[in-house]
Amino acid sequence: MGASDTRRYIVEAADRLFYENGFEATSFADIAGDVGLSRGNFYYHFKTKDEILDAVIARRVSATRAMLESWEEATPSPFERIRSFANILVANRTKIMVHGCPVGTLCNELAKLDHAARGDAAFLFSLFRDWLTRQFCALEREADADALALHILMRSQGVAALSTAFRDEDFIRREVADMENWLQAQCPPASPSDCRKPA
Repeated sequence: MGASDTRRYIVEAADRLFYENGFEATSFADIAGDVGLSRGNFYYHFKTKDEILDAVIARRVSATRAMLESWEEATPSPFERIRSFANILVANRTKIMVHGCPVGTLCNELAKLDHAARGDAAFLFSLFRDWLTRQFCALEREADADALALHILMRSQGVAALSTAFRDEDFIRREVADMENWLQAQCPPASPSDCRKPA
């Protein structure tokens, strides 16, 4: 296995362990053990846990951008694109009920630690915010597009937090359906075809 593949496996393992166990609670030994590397080989790729954190955040940024781009390519309808965002909660419900939102949990932990990378982690939220704002602009809601983007982003985070507390799958589905109804109410009357949920 080449150095680049080894580095990628380390970052993938760290990403999962940071999500499942938390950044602070995950040690070098945990990550090295998960990948099956000796301590010496591990240090060849990463000297500090902060270096790994930077790589994990970069990986998440890249994955988030790719996901948003895929939604752009999948449909010309901004309504359907925003629905895709809301339905992340349903698609990832099993993990969210156990570990919470991967973005929210990392941002909260780094903020509590006053970690230097807290702003880099929060950039993930900015990616979603900016993308959602563009979708609401496309729905002819330019004047309040950013406020609407923040509202649905806030609501998704609230659902994720309560899902972890109560582990109630029906709650997630009800809230996502309600978010979709709210989204329909934001659509201008002139473009009903863009704002109609499939039967």
